[in-house]
Amino acid sequence: MAAKALNFVVGDHVVYPKHGVGRVMEVQSSEIAGTRLELYVLRFEKERMTLRVPTNKADSVGMRKLSSSATLAEALVTLKGKPRIKRTMWSRRAQEYEAKINSGDLVSIAEVVRDLHRAEDQPEQSYSERQIYEAAVSRLARELAAMENIDEPAAQKKIEQVLKAA
Repeated sequence: MAAKALNFVVGDHVVYPKHGVGRVMEVQSSEIAGTRLELYVLRFEKERMTLRVPTNKADSVGMRKLSSSATLAEALVTLKGKPRIKRTMWSRRAQEYEAKINSGDLVSIAEVVRDLHRAEDQPEQSYSERQIYEAAVSRLARELAAMENIDEPAAQKKIEQVLKAA
């Protein structure tokens, strides 16, 4: 059972849906409530957080390797698209945006960035809009940075350039 679940190795970058990109620091074996458990120890540098995930639960919580180049390309194409803003109440849209960000899906996160992006000539965002937008950009930039071996600010610049070109 545990041997099949060990599909991440120490040093791998992984995406944990609720927290974004982290790194597998070690695979630990612990005894919890009399049961032996294999745990991935994940480190999220930006949040200064360490998370322990049972290896047999990694798939069910949605932990995955970094996206493929094709998925990244699709996300960048999504950024260039026309924003789709539903005419529903902000609270409902905010919930949908949060759900997309927490899904860990790169294309869904790109949709949130595209829909909430404001050019210089457009009206100012509300505080909550800006918070969600910044969370989505940060999540997208961290995965882009990990995939292309660049730092997060450089990845954010690349995202901004794609948005400005659109």
